Amino acid sequence: MTIRKTHKNASTRIALAAMALSVAWPLGASAGVSYSLDRNHASAGETVHVQALVFNDTRDLMSWQAPDTIVLQWRNERGQALRSIAYLDSGNPAADIPVNNFVRFQWRAVVPQGATGLQAVNVEGDATLLALDTSPTERALVASVPADGPVLDAGKGGPLGADPVASQHAVALAGASPSGGPAPGTALGGQPNPGFERFRSAISPYEPVYFDVGGEGSRMARFQISLKYRLFTPSDPQHPGFLDGLHIGYTQTSLWDLHSDSNPFVDTSFKPSLFWRRDAVFRPEGSPFFLGLQSGVEHESNGKSGDDSRSLNFVYVQPEFNYRFGQGSTLTFAPRIKQYFGTRDNPDYKDYAGHVDWKLRWAQDNGLVLTGLYRQGKGSRHSTQLEAAWPLQRTFLNMNGYFHVQYFKGYNETLLGYDQKTGSQIRFGLALVP
Repeated sequence: MTIRKTHKNASTRIALAAMALSVAWPLGASAGVSYSLDRNHASAGETVHVQALVFNDTRDLMSWQAPDTIVLQWRNERGQALRSIAYLDSGNPAADIPVNNFVRFQWRAVVPQGATGLQAVNVEGDATLLALDTSPTERALVASVPADGPVLDAGKGGPLGADPVASQHAVALAGASPSGGPAPGTALGGQPNPGFERFRSAISPYEPVYFDVGGEGSRMARFQISLKYRLFTPSDPQHPGFLDGLHIGYTQTSLWDLHSDSNPFVDTSFKPSLFWRRDAVFRPEGSPFFLGLQSGVEHESNGKSGDDSRSLNFVYVQPEFNYRFGQGSTLTFAPRIKQYFGTRDNPDYKDYAGHVDWKLRWAQDNGLVLTGLYRQGKGSRHSTQLEAAWPLQRTFLNMNGYFHVQYFKGYNETLLGYDQKTGSQIRFGLALVP
């Protein structure tokens, strides 16, 4: 969207006012960077934050260096312009961004004393215009006044006719009220809920999430959901403290019989956990190698009673040895070393599952993901799980998720049957997180 400078032009005022409604999200992008303001109203002398979302939509790893300072241009409705400095908030301005991932930076700026009324703000050198109402709160007509009136279907009246009212169906599809809309910053059109934003930034994938069908005559389904939640928000994301690595996690894995009467669940494992994690505790400068670490405690049970009850607990440490290849892929070796306690329901579990989960993973950026898991119990008791995933956006389907293939053979496919050996099982399905 572009606003042309005019002198006391009514069309300019209308364009500026319309622009204010969309401040909650960036209005454009330049070279993979989109800018937004964290609020739609601030008076002179108050601090606002300019946020940049840097998205890598290329086919390779992208490096991006955020400038320590940026220059902001402020223009009022008469085209008069001011310039001011904004300072980078985060400590480390450099970022390596995998394919189809993004990083967020923000700069803090003070609204200049000469900025009054509705301002069109842009980062110098970028064409995106953002709107900020700098009027005192009691006179902030743009940011505080609701939009009373019907929704118009602009352009449908022809070159000389008045714009007609949009159909109720079209308005309903937009989730809007036919009689009026809220002011920016309230209800539908304004600032995001702070509690929800904190929750959204703290929750992230944990173990793989998938739904596969196959094995046992192609009539068994195995699926898993998993997520983790960061307990503390880092004050400096580039230099997180120790407590910033604390997480709670939850994983649920089920085996579902699709061919028997009533389609019963064979077994479901519930796995809550508390752990500390850091993706890179050691990274030599200029080296493709980096070391991650995760350590915590996990409970696993199947929620059943009597003879079918199974439960266990263990503490673990999991070093993660990573190597980043120049072509845009990462190889990770992550053995999870476990010490069990509280296994009275199944004291011999360790004889079948062993004390180490040997995990190996190779992942291309926006490409093939291969993973392997091996467990060695006593004697010949062992299990092997192999998985492959391919992004569906790179197929003719052009959809989200991954085509997923899983192979399993050995013990402990379910917690209920941890001591029963399962023959080779191959399943196919959809993975959300490979």
